[in-house]
Amino acid sequence: MAVRKLAPEEIQPDSFTFSSENMAFVAQQIAKYPPGRQASAVIPLLWRAQEQAGGWLPRKAIEKVAELLDMPHIRVMEVATFYTMFNLEPVGKYFIQFCGTTPCALRGAGDIKKVLERRVGEQNHVSADGNFSWLEVECLGACCNAPMVQINDDYYEDLTTENFEKLLDDLAAGRPVKKGSQVGRRSSEPQGDVKTLTDPHLYDGSQVGAWRKRFEEEAASTASAGEAAAATASAPSTPKPAKPEAGRAIESEAADTPAKRAKEGEAPISQTERKEASDGKRATAVEARTEDAAKPAPQSDKSYVATPSKPSGGAPTPDAPSTPVAGTPPSDTPQRRDGSESKPDVTLDKSNKPS
Repeated sequence: MAVRKLAPEEIQPDSFTFSSENMAFVAQQIAKYPPGRQASAVIPLLWRAQEQAGGWLPRKAIEKVAELLDMPHIRVMEVATFYTMFNLEPVGKYFIQFCGTTPCALRGAGDIKKVLERRVGEQNHVSADGNFSWLEVECLGACCNAPMVQINDDYYEDLTTENFEKLLDDLAAGRPVKKGSQVGRRSSEPQGDVKTLTDPHLYDGSQVGAWRKRFEEEAASTASAGEAAAATASAPSTPKPAKPEAGRAIESEAADTPAKRAKEGEAPISQTERKEASDGKRATAVEARTEDAAKPAPQSDKSYVATPSKPSGGAPTPDAPSTPVAGTPPSDTPQRRDGSESKPDVTLDKSNKPS
């Protein structure tokens, strides 16, 4: 990484002050940020100071920006020495940034560099007339039209040694020059082999009116369709109840009943139904009730063993059954036992020892 240093002290100016026009710009930039955040305007202020100083940043200009933004000088110095768009030494009237990365090198950038070295000199050197200085930089993003250079704020592309020599001559003489491609290429289209967008009417403005008319017609058609749909939706042919039908009584056709027939003026009972009702063969057969059917179902012959409610001898007590015998009426059932009668009987003597 290159070390970026300020210009020698012998060429540094003694002072720097923004012009009245640039001071208005400074105030406008600072006003964009809330109080205490004016340091955010450091880059635009440094850029305007570089323009006023003739394309580079003197030490006094950096310090002036620090004072206006209430920043330590070292903080503004860090910004100025970090970004390569700030020139720390004097440059020529036409500062040439030469791209020497791979795409430009493959397209002849080496020959362009030789022209610069012959006509201007080494990098970071200002020509004797003060018009030119140059610096080799990284990719400038115009690889499709390589080789290229940036002179001040403009790109010059599709360079050859011949058209680049002419470009430098015109700049030195103050003649107008053509920016962008130097071979007539439009933007980054293929040179000499354009196969698309070749209709000249695409560029004379005649198609704009036709496109606009078509867009307006489509917009009007869409709006009309929307209004018709809205009108149809607002006036339905079959009004619906405000409340949903769920949970509400639904009217349906009444069943074919004698009452309905009488209401409609017909006989409540038709002759066919009378005939079917009087037919004995169609009557429902009912089995005769026998005496055996009236008897209750036989009970189980099993019974339960009676146990005493308070076991004193560990033997069953016949007169105190704990469980009723099958078939005993509920009113004659003695009180149920708690099951303690099944526990063995343990007799304790006076010494509380089992006998």
